[in-house]
Amino acid sequence: SRVGPVEWLKPYTDDTIIELGQKGVKSLLAVPISFVSEHIETLEEIDVEYKELALKSGIENWGRVPALGCEPTFISDLADAVIESLPYVGAMAVSYLEARQPLVPLGSVEELLAAYDSQRRELPPPVMVWEWGWTKSAETWNGRAAMLAVLVLLVLEVTTGEGFLHQWGILPSFR
Repeated sequence: SRVGPVEWLKPYTDDTIIELGQKGVKSLLAVPISFVSEHIETLEEIDVEYKELALKSGIENWGRVPALGCEPTFISDLADAVIESLPYVGAMAVSYLEARQPLVPLGSVEELLAAYDSQRRELPPPVMVWEWGWTKSAETWNGRAAMLAVLVLLVLEVTTGEGFLHQWGILPSFR
């Protein structure tokens, strides 16, 4: 797949198959490590198109390692990964700026590993992180503080009859 805004890793599979055939390689086994299930790219692209290209390039034996699919060990590892991440869902990044920050603070990795119960009897407590900078929490509190400041200034202006709204003629002076 070479679709999307970012250039894909090279060398490309088709170029590599041709090159290996030219070098005299007679057997080739494809290991699609980024696919967890059998689908159009494994069944059609790798099993049919790449096999045809390999045979045309002089490779006599072509094969593909099956995807992990429902392999019990793989499913168990996926479940462990989900369980480990559950306490940190609330800390997931919303904006691009937050996405550059790790979800779990580096200082607490050892604590997290020590707290994780692989038998799933108990989940570790969520890591509460106070972040400085441009975060969703900071935006919320900054907005509240700004609205409070505007409200206080407006009340002062109305009660005293002085301020920039009176000077600009937006609010009439009452004297």
